[in-house]
Amino acid sequence: MIGQQDYCNNFCFTIFVPKLPNMASFDIVSEVDVQTLDNAVNVTRKEITNRFDFKGSHVAMDLDKKTMILKLEADSDMKMGQLEDVLLSRSIKQGLDASVYDFSKDGFQSGKVWKKEITVRNGLKQEDAKKIVKAIKDAGLKVQPAIMDDIIRVTGKKLDDLQEVIALCRSGNFGIPLQYTNMKS
Repeated sequence: MIGQQDYCNNFCFTIFVPKLPNMASFDIVSEVDVQTLDNAVNVTRKEITNRFDFKGSHVAMDLDKKTMILKLEADSDMKMGQLEDVLLSRSIKQGLDASVYDFSKDGFQSGKVWKKEITVRNGLKQEDAKKIVKAIKDAGLKVQPAIMDDIIRVTGKKLDDLQEVIALCRSGNFGIPLQYTNMKS
């Protein structure tokens, strides 16, 4: 407590203001930079048009930025696999994590064309956030994680404790790309 004296009308009184401890905090998020994603898709398109094995083939890529769904079309299942490989390699070179893409849905054949929708993971889902918070609490660190919509706010007294949480999250395999933002001390 800090004592503070105030003089008013010839009376002296002391006001005690409690001193709050300095709490450090940061946010755990899972966000995709839309411009970087768009650049990766454009570079993939450019490489596919220049590749010899795709000459004269039907290949289409369309990114819906609102729903974060990437629609792919190719002549065959084999070319669809090659298209996915090129997309992954170009995305990694652009600085995107490979786990951004959800390849769990199978492609389907529509006429002579194979189609596939790939969901781009953007934001933390509640079940993913709960897994991360549980891992932090199970580690026994002196921090308080809290889920706020699609972010996790982690607060603690020391920056070292927060850095241990970041190291824990990087070593844990949660299947989603994580970023650590808004560090305050």
